[in-house]
Amino acid sequence: MNILFVGDVFGSAGRRIVREHLGHIRSTHSVDLTVINAENAAGGFGVTPQLAEELFDLGADVLTTGNHVWDKRELIDYMNAAPADSQERGRRVLRPANLQPGLPGHGVFEGVTQGGVPFAVIDLMGRVFMNGTNDPFHASNALLAGVKAKVIVVDFHAEATSEKVAMGWHLDGRVTAVLGTHTHIPTADERVLPGGTAYQTDVGMSGPYDSVIGVERDLVLNKFLTGMPGKFEAAKGNPKMCAALITCDPDTGRATRIQRIMLGE
Repeated sequence: MNILFVGDVFGSAGRRIVREHLGHIRSTHSVDLTVINAENAAGGFGVTPQLAEELFDLGADVLTTGNHVWDKRELIDYMNAAPADSQERGRRVLRPANLQPGLPGHGVFEGVTQGGVPFAVIDLMGRVFMNGTNDPFHASNALLAGVKAKVIVVDFHAEATSEKVAMGWHLDGRVTAVLGTHTHIPTADERVLPGGTAYQTDVGMSGPYDSVIGVERDLVLNKFLTGMPGKFEAAKGNPKMCAALITCDPDTGRATRIQRIMLGE
């Protein structure tokens, strides 16, 4: 079974490069499950229902998010439109599962691929240098106790590399993949851990790389040089799609391979 995980889609440039490459990657590698982190799809800040629909139309099965999940308030109604036992598209947009109790949306989606393989996607957010989250390690334990599928993909949206590496070891042998997002810089440490969990500290941004993690570089440089606040705008130059391709045993959920992908125009 092949799983494609696409890193943070940033702005119009990110959406364009994903539109250019997603179809042929899914076809060439016979991808069974496609997960996309979409939390920066709307100009770098959040994702709208319309943009979520566009990504689903391109072939996404599940969309994950992170700290920008509430930036577009209209997403809340979209996420809550489907009942908890539904597989409608709104239900397939996740927010971090370890946010405060009672917030809108869902942090886990369980479904079945077109080939009949049960799967689960879990969205978690780190606590180091991040706000508004509960302990992701204990949250993952509680979530996995209720998941029946063997194939489980975890998007760990976190700032600190140490926290991401720790989560990889914490979940090794219990999930198919732990894939880091949020920092927008792809790391070269993809590997299959001893227990059969595919791991990468950060998959990288799918967006403009002639930028500062997606933002127009002059705007960011001005803030660093002067200390003055300013409005950030999404850059557009040199877009690249970053993703991870994982191969696993559908019966056990154990990963056998992970490949780093970075494609330009």
